[in-house]
Amino acid sequence: MSEPENVALTFDAEHPDRSWCPSDAAERILDVLAGAGAHATFFVQGRWAEAYPATARRIADDGHLIGNHSHHHARMPLLLDSGLQEDVDAARDAIARATGRDPRPWFRCPFGAGADDPRVLAAIAAAGYRHVGWHVEVEDWEPARTPQAIAADAIAGIRRHGDGAVLLLHTWPGGTVEALPLILDDLQGATRFVTVDALEELP
Repeated sequence: MSEPENVALTFDAEHPDRSWCPSDAAERILDVLAGAGAHATFFVQGRWAEAYPATARRIADDGHLIGNHSHHHARMPLLLDSGLQEDVDAARDAIARATGRDPRPWFRCPFGAGADDPRVLAAIAAAGYRHVGWHVEVEDWEPARTPQAIAADAIAGIRRHGDGAVLLLHTWPGGTVEALPLILDDLQGATRFVTVDALEELP
C-alpha cells in the first residue's frame, strides 16, 4: 500500500465582496475541518482579523497555521515601497492581536498579484516572509460555481498534481462551505492534509 500524498488546504480569510455570502461561512469551515480532524493554512487579511477577532482566534486555537494576507487586500504592485511596508506590518500587528500568533514567515499576495514581481517579493522578504502561491485554483468565489463543481475541480486538480499540492480556497463563499466535506471525504485515506510548513516545495 502506497503512502498517502501530502496536500495543503489553504484558505484566504478576507472580507467577502459578494452580498450573497453567508455571514457564518468561516465558522462553518472551521467546524468541518474540526470534525474531520484536518488542519489547514489560513492566510488572514489584517482588516478581516480586526473585524472578526473571535473567528481569527479560533483559527489559531484549532491548530491551523496562520499566514499574512496583507491588510487592505490591495494589488501589491500598485503600492509604493513605503505603502508595501506599512500594509504588511499593519496586517502582522492586527493578526497578532487577534490570534496571538505571528504570521511570519508565511505570506500570500492578494489575487496572487506580485508573486512574480521582484520589488514586491523583496519587500516581503525584508519583512520576514516568503510568498506562498497555489497549484490548484477552483474559482470558488464565482456565484455560478456549485459546491459539486468546486469539489470536483479541487479533487481532479489535486490528483493531477500529486504529492505536495496546494489548494486555494476562500473562507466566505457558501459553495466552499458545502464543497469542503465532499473534498475531504473523497480524498480521505489516500491523502494526508498538512499545513504548508510541512511541504518541501512551495509554489
